[in-house]
Amino acid sequence: MTEPAVQPSAVATRWWRDAVIYQVYVRSFADGNGDGVGDLLGVRSRLRYLSELGVDAVWLTPFYPSPMADFGYDVADYRDVDPIFGSLGDAKDLITDAHALGLRIIVDVVPNHTSDRHPWFAAAVQAGAGSPERERYIFRDGEGEDGELPPNDWESVFGGSAWTRIEDGQWYLHLFAPEQPDLNWEHPEVHAEFADVLRFWLDLGVDGFRIDVAHGMVKAPGLPDVGHTGQVELIGADVVPFFDQDGVHDIHRAWRKILDSYEGERIGVAEAWAPSPERLAHYVRPDELHQAFNFHFLKTPWDAARFRDVIDESLRTAALVGAPSTWVLSNHDVKRHVTRYGGGERGLRRARAAALLMLALPGSAYVYQGEELGLPEVLDLPEQYLRDPQRLRDPESGRDGCRVPLPWSADGEPPGSWLPVPTDWRDLSVEAQLRDGASMLSLYRAALKLRREHPALGDGTLTWLPGPAGTLAFRRGESFVCVANLTSEWAEIGGVPGALLLASAGWDVSGDVVRLAPDSATWWAL
Repeated sequence: MTEPAVQPSAVATRWWRDAVIYQVYVRSFADGNGDGVGDLLGVRSRLRYLSELGVDAVWLTPFYPSPMADFGYDVADYRDVDPIFGSLGDAKDLITDAHALGLRIIVDVVPNHTSDRHPWFAAAVQAGAGSPERERYIFRDGEGEDGELPPNDWESVFGGSAWTRIEDGQWYLHLFAPEQPDLNWEHPEVHAEFADVLRFWLDLGVDGFRIDVAHGMVKAPGLPDVGHTGQVELIGADVVPFFDQDGVHDIHRAWRKILDSYEGERIGVAEAWAPSPERLAHYVRPDELHQAFNFHFLKTPWDAARFRDVIDESLRTAALVGAPSTWVLSNHDVKRHVTRYGGGERGLRRARAAALLMLALPGSAYVYQGEELGLPEVLDLPEQYLRDPQRLRDPESGRDGCRVPLPWSADGEPPGSWLPVPTDWRDLSVEAQLRDGASMLSLYRAALKLRREHPALGDGTLTWLPGPAGTLAFRRGESFVCVANLTSEWAEIGGVPGALLLASAGWDVSGDVVRLAPDSATWWAL
């Protein structure tokens, strides 16, 4: 007997409700001019690869002028392209070429903070305490007899105090690196500036924005103390006075109106950490953003019961506000899931199964560059290459290892890449995997093709089916079943689900019993 279907919203399917969106970390995707750093020309040169992979849209990480203290998330000019990545003309050509191939383009916008080299911040430091220029940021006098102590106990996500003192004695807030001063979103000029930035890129033809730190911007009145240390551990788990304040939703409602004023269903995607799925759902209410990243799914350990709980909760809370669920396994801020799932052959088996599990779920899926190749985290980068500011908090939390450039050629990458490509990645290269019908790349291409063509996949319902402990089985519509074995042993499933469409690993049928290999997933047509 089957269990009740988990019902999504009755809203008609739109492209963003079930799109597969591929994340390009521009610096590491493809080098178009041979200087060792990925760029927009390199992305343009690989658009056909992405089209043939079968994705619907491409999200580009920041390529704006920046001192690169946080690799582009410290923006000095929101309306141009950093010379290391190309020119504004290259951005326009990239958008045009992508649209010609049926691909949509989503760009990052970074509204919580600017670079300390942004003209606004330079003017604020120069103008002095109490000036209109300083009102665009969050400057405060310090505590203590001579103002020598920070204004409160807030900690930076990258470690240490979230406050830095300047020469005239005032302190400014930076929830990330000192080179990333937080903007004051109570100031009308800040609202007007970002509304204009959005329109600038929408006029150039982008199809949407991924909003960095979408849970930031608004701080609790009075900037109250948290009361203890280790605050980064609270983000996404508990209420903190500097993130997920209710006022951020007024900003997103205003931005939704701008997006809706353009043709073509331009979208906003929230990078939002919230203490509960219900709080996260607030970001995707009908008059706010279209999607929010599902970090609860990304952080789920390799356990069938835990995955089922997260899937149920994600679908339930998204449906409350009529939004699609989103699913993501890796991104540029976390260790690659091949490594998180155990590394080596075991991690690769689990990553193959996870791909089929994720792509069979209702809603939209995100693919981080290189996961379609089964790339692991690089854990042994030489010290001289490690530049991620997050390492200041904890050397083990550095993100350089998931940002190593993609291996395109089986002959190895040319020397001089900004991060060295492991020599043993030659067998994982695009060139090598395109020749191997059993490769991870071939699995992704086959899965994405089936996902696009099969009427039951994408947006829709999910109905759980019975199965032995350690397995997940669900039906999509009336014609598709996904069965995953998340155990380390072969699993027996009573009753053949139908005709096999795709398998991540071994399987066989004996009479009326299907046996699935350890750490595997299968797709079946009823």
